[in-house]
Amino acid sequence: MARVFSLSIHPTRFSRDLRALQVPQLFLKNLPENFFRLSYEARRSYIPVTIMATTLQPQCSKSASHFFSTKPSNEVLEIWRNADAVCFDVDSTVCLHEGIDELADFCGAGKAVSEWTNKAMSGSVPFEEALAARLSLFSPSLLQLQDFLDKRPPRLSPGIAELINKLKASNTDVYLISGGFRQMIKPVALQLGIPGENIFANQLLFGSSGEFLGFDTTEFTSRSGGKAVAVQHIRKVHGYKSLIMIGDGATDLEARMPGGADLFICYGGVLLREAVAAKADWVVLSFEDLSNALK
Repeated sequence: MARVFSLSIHPTRFSRDLRALQVPQLFLKNLPENFFRLSYEARRSYIPVTIMATTLQPQCSKSASHFFSTKPSNEVLEIWRNADAVCFDVDSTVCLHEGIDELADFCGAGKAVSEWTNKAMSGSVPFEEALAARLSLFSPSLLQLQDFLDKRPPRLSPGIAELINKLKASNTDVYLISGGFRQMIKPVALQLGIPGENIFANQLLFGSSGEFLGFDTTEFTSRSGGKAVAVQHIRKVHGYKSLIMIGDGATDLEARMPGGADLFICYGGVLLREAVAAKADWVVLSFEDLSNALK
């Protein structure tokens, strides 16, 4: 007796296994455009078949092809290849993790802080409110921070070092703009050969005994819209004709504004946020795509 199958796909989390991070891009590119809508039902009986895409971690339930394109226009490619400066988000972009989440987990408050991070990155709450709320949940001491940096060094996203080397070789200036903390980003910048003055991030404050006091509210990135202001500042100071912002969150998307970034490239290799990807000029799931496009 012939039977008709019901086929569905349920994306879960992107694996942090470096070997698995290349899978989403290849997987999605080879699927037909209407793959996720495939559903056939027999009137009398059917056999449900489910494919679990265990290497995926999107923040959405739609097919990727429904809300963003991984194929840039010729105009976007031209700007990318001739950019004077490229600004990178750090957490879940240059690095595989969200720094504050990792530090919170190290201090025993990982789950609660992670929930606030998702709110902040989706743009549902003011960034400064989310930052203060997250820090108040675990109030890290200077000793805890130093211990964390010793025991959990930064984990770079696959292909980011090669991409940054290619950009620098073509005389493109590289910046790190983050809502994270300078103390945690400096080791990343050092590893990638990015000068300290090209870091725009927050600063944790400690007392004379190493007790947590808060964060420096004068930093550009300490508040909502801060990354956009940082990008505008960089462009104005250096007189760049073209500048690009690359990141995964709503705060990165904000940088594409008058006097700010000419392009926003959404990097979805760690986290894929539908609302952000839908408004990006280009969505990439691998830094290799950006490197190859420079050729």
